[in-house]
Amino acid sequence: MKLIFYSADLSTELELPLAEQSIRAGFPSPAQDYLTDSIDLNRELIRHPATTFYARAVGDSMKDCGIDDGDLLVIDKSIEPEDGDIVVAFIDGEFTLKRVKTDISGNCLWLMPANEEYPPIKVTEDNNFLVWGVLTYNIKRQLRKWK
Repeated sequence: MKLIFYSADLSTELELPLAEQSIRAGFPSPAQDYLTDSIDLNRELIRHPATTFYARAVGDSMKDCGIDDGDLLVIDKSIEPEDGDIVVAFIDGEFTLKRVKTDISGNCLWLMPANEEYPPIKVTEDNNFLVWGVLTYNIKRQLRKWK
């Protein structure tokens, strides 16, 4: 999965209404038409502004974990990756988005796709490798494309 990068612009605020009650995904509850609070997505999604950036997912190698082509990703460079995290990795001259899996022997780690059509990538000391950041949020479009 390739990425298109964007910096996080935190110079603006956009306070959006927040529903007073949680929204059920099952059977509807009595109507709650009250919007009593607001939320700013910059404050909600970005914990470390100086080290956070956005990227747009390109490709389908992570589709089985819910990351699809065109999704907007929030990535934090200040978070130390742990086994199982989804990371932006720079390996041998290319950026990729994969899940990190540490090898039991400690001699290598693996970059794991979430699509069986793609092979895992073995990372050894022979690779030019850097974890660039850890995925913190995946923002998906649910509505059909804008007209």
